[in-house]
Amino acid sequence: MTVFLFTPFANPLKIRFANGIARQDKNHYNRQVEKCEEYTAEKERNMGLTTLCYIENENAYLMLHRVSKKHDVNKDKWIGVGGHFEKDESPEECLLREVKEETNLTLTRYRLRGIVTFVCAGWETEYMFLYTANGYEGEITDCDEGKLEWVKKTELHRLNLWEGDYIFFRLIEEEKPFFSLKLEYEGDRLKRACLDGEELPVSGNETTAI
Repeated sequence: MTVFLFTPFANPLKIRFANGIARQDKNHYNRQVEKCEEYTAEKERNMGLTTLCYIENENAYLMLHRVSKKHDVNKDKWIGVGGHFEKDESPEECLLREVKEETNLTLTRYRLRGIVTFVCAGWETEYMFLYTANGYEGEITDCDEGKLEWVKKTELHRLNLWEGDYIFFRLIEEEKPFFSLKLEYEGDRLKRACLDGEELPVSGNETTAI
């Protein structure tokens, strides 16, 4: 007696269907691998170390209105230009690269003013190397991080800034020697500030600092 054995994939339609599922699984796997690689690369780059630079020209700062990214701790804020370190970069290398990428300017004269420890609930703590620059070459181009605009120093209080920024703006204008400033936030509100390890009074209206 002859016995016929049937397998689930004996039917050509079922074979094509199975191959389709296999391709889908492979594509899903590849996407997951890509996501893991992107995450690993991001973690190598995003180590909590950043640069922040305020470029000066005729009593104005070049400010960046961060309106482009949806998931951005600085969403809708006005800040300087800069960003996260890439692997093995020095602060100066990060500064020059980020300024070039965001503005198309090449800095020729810049100064490290201090380190700002930025703590905000729900976000990774950042250690920002704070720079000012008053020498550069090139022409400003559009920035994919937001809108670049020269803003007079006397008009900064009209912008949507982080409250603690007013503190380091004052320190910069007073030519304070190299400083360490820690700023702790809950949402947008500054809850604690320390300058060189000493507590600073936080009034909730830090615009008076400049």
